[in-house]
Amino acid sequence: MKILALDMATKTGWWCNDPSAGGVENFKTRQGDSRGMLFLRFRTWVNEMLTRVKPDLVVYEEAHRHGKASSEVALGLLSHLQAACEEHGGVQYTYCHTNTLKKFATGRGNADKSDMMDAYRKRWGQEPVDDNESDARWLLAWAEKEHGGGA
Repeated sequence: MKILALDMATKTGWWCNDPSAGGVENFKTRQGDSRGMLFLRFRTWVNEMLTRVKPDLVVYEEAHRHGKASSEVALGLLSHLQAACEEHGGVQYTYCHTNTLKKFATGRGNADKSDMMDAYRKRWGQEPVDDNESDARWLLAWAEKEHGGGA
């Protein structure tokens, strides 16, 4: 099963298992941009990823306890992701709750970012770009365990 894992935010971490690759995309608005530009950049990028990877499943982290501004971003990105999945032939999508992901990665549902990155280094023996990429790779590992892995 081909899986694309996304830690969606202004800086979105991603990992896919076929081919095994990951990284971080920054959708931060530039001076003079409207807030909607973040969503347009994300939508363009996610469409490119769905076309390139052709995943059977997209998994994303269901975040919680956002402030007003970050809640708007999270919900906006999620809406664009779901619409893009439907436009690409009904690609399936699901989520993993933040605490579930933390427990999967570290054994503790209240782990912080540094704990998650330490667990990443220990499991994969390399340095993640940042916590966004780390979370995305953990999402992929979780999805492979829960939904079947390998392309």
